[in-house]
Amino acid sequence: MDRLLYAMMEYEKGCPKRVQHLLKVYEFARMIGKMEGLDTHTQFVLESAAVVHDIGIRPALEKYKSSAGSYQEVEGPPEAKKLLENLGWPEDVTERVCWLVGHHHTYTDIQGIDYQILVEADFLVNLYEEESAPSVQKNVYQKIFRTKSGKKICSLLYPAVLD
Repeated sequence: MDRLLYAMMEYEKGCPKRVQHLLKVYEFARMIGKMEGLDTHTQFVLESAAVVHDIGIRPALEKYKSSAGSYQEVEGPPEAKKLLENLGWPEDVTERVCWLVGHHHTYTDIQGIDYQILVEADFLVNLYEEESAPSVQKNVYQKIFRTKSGKKICSLLYPAVLD
C-alpha cells in the first residue's frame, strides 16, 4: 500500500490539497473496514480504491476545466488502471477499484461493502473540508451512512447528526 500511496503523491505532485485529502480518506476507509471486519481481499480493494478514488480530478480539469464528480467518474478509471497495472496490482483488484473510482460520486444503489465504506470515508473528509453546516452533516448522515462504524465515527466528528 505504501508504494501506491507514494505513486499517488507523485501523480498529484504540486497539489498537496489532493494528497492530504486522499490520505484522510484512505485512513478513514482503512479504519472503518477493519472495524467492520472485512476479509483481507475486500480490505485491500477498499484501501486501494481509497488511495486512487480522486485520480480523475486532474484529467477532468484538463479536459473539461471542471472537477465535477461526473467527470471524475469518467476520467478516473483509465488513470487508475494504468497506475495499478504499473505497480503490478492483481487484475481482479484493479477491475473492482476502477469500478469503484467510476462510481464513487454516485450515491444511489450502492453495491458492496467496499463501495459503502469508500463513500462514507469520502464524506467524513468532505464534510470537514467543505465546512458543511450541521444541517448538511445531519442530512448526509441520514441518507448516506449505513455501517455501524461509519455512523459512530461520523457522530464523533459531527455530533449535530444525532440532534
